[in-house]
Amino acid sequence: MEAARVLWINELRGPAGAPGSRGTWVAEFCGPDDGLDALRQRDYDAVVLDFPISGWTPAEALEEVKRAAPGTPVLIRDPRTTLAGAVRLAHLGAYRLLEAGSDVDSQVEDAIQFQTVQGLGRLAEHIASEDWERLLVGQSREMRQVHQVIRMVGGRRATVLITGETGTGKELAARALHLAGSRRTGPLVAVNCNALPESLLEAELFGHVRGAFTGAVQSRTGRFEQAQGGTLLLDEIGELPMELQAKLLRVLQERELQRLGSSETIHLDIRFVAATNCDLTERIEQGRFREDLYYRLNVVPLHMPPLRQRRCDIPFLALHFMKKVCRVEGFPLKALTPEAMARLCEYSWPGNVRQLENVIETAVALSGDVVTLAPSHLPLPSPARARESMPGALPTVSVPDAGLDYERTLALIEKSILEQALSKTGGNKKAAAEMLHLKRTTLAAKVRSLASTACS
Repeated sequence: MEAARVLWINELRGPAGAPGSRGTWVAEFCGPDDGLDALRQRDYDAVVLDFPISGWTPAEALEEVKRAAPGTPVLIRDPRTTLAGAVRLAHLGAYRLLEAGSDVDSQVEDAIQFQTVQGLGRLAEHIASEDWERLLVGQSREMRQVHQVIRMVGGRRATVLITGETGTGKELAARALHLAGSRRTGPLVAVNCNALPESLLEAELFGHVRGAFTGAVQSRTGRFEQAQGGTLLLDEIGELPMELQAKLLRVLQERELQRLGSSETIHLDIRFVAATNCDLTERIEQGRFREDLYYRLNVVPLHMPPLRQRRCDIPFLALHFMKKVCRVEGFPLKALTPEAMARLCEYSWPGNVRQLENVIETAVALSGDVVTLAPSHLPLPSPARARESMPGALPTVSVPDAGLDYERTLALIEKSILEQALSKTGGNKKAAAEMLHLKRTTLAAKVRSLASTACS
């Protein structure tokens, strides 16, 4: 095994006053200028600054060494250093000050071991970085922005609120956040706030002790505790009941909880991530979501863009899903004709990435022995119907030679759109507003306005 290399910088450019090597490391001796040049040209496992060195103070030399080799541990030996000076050097990044009479060999070996551990840590971070980046497929500007946010906050404890339409990959973004930070070795626990009735959700989150309520025959650890040292994803956070919102707010503020039926306080070490496909600000206006909880959750906002806004990613995603499905199903890898790929890129994808994955899976399953998939293999509507279903598609209006009443025509078109949305949702104004990407109050005002116009 190759011995570690230590750069020893002193006034004499030689081994005078330097300790003997134990065989695990070798020293290369240089003056200050030559030493800095050497640091810029190759990597060392540790650097020793051996003072006095004319023309340099320990602080100045340390700064130059850290600039030339930022990640390398630096040991300083200076018999003139005071206690205050030693504290200052430690704040500036010195690994250790070598005291007279101390075992210098052991301290240098400690620094070398530190460098090795640091190197392994950087390698692990690099591998983890690659892992989470592979989760989020795409090269579009929108996805690059998502990557940038995750890269910046992945290693921090700040709470993240992930928003986006259904099927855009919010849960994958949460997993990427988990893997991008130091908590990647801890658990990632996901809770769907809309999947359980309110009576069970509190016990699911907080846990309970035996006898806390009817049916609690034994104690149970809640999801908060299960996520200790890791990440807790609260999916569909907009559906959390108001009473539980108050209790969640306290947990976020205090980072502690009590199980149901217990007075014991349990401290939490958790990274909170929340996700929703609804407009929480609208729910605040409706009195269905606490404003203080919203601001506590929305420390770092992360928006997952709909697929129609990043069409250049569709070929990458289609290939990714094709490989995944063929591998899972044991099929030889299939391909898409240019026409089939064009059909995918033209479609509006109301179900976003999840819908694209389902389309690819269905096409592979139903194509039999066909190796190259054509447009006919894709379970999608015809191009004409697809264009009609695209968001923003409007009915064609022919302008007669005699002209038309512009305002009345627009009102009729708007009335038709509102009636269709209300018909599709069974008269549910809230669902109709969500379908048209309107606030419920806005939709209600438009309905009243059109009704009054018709009466007049």
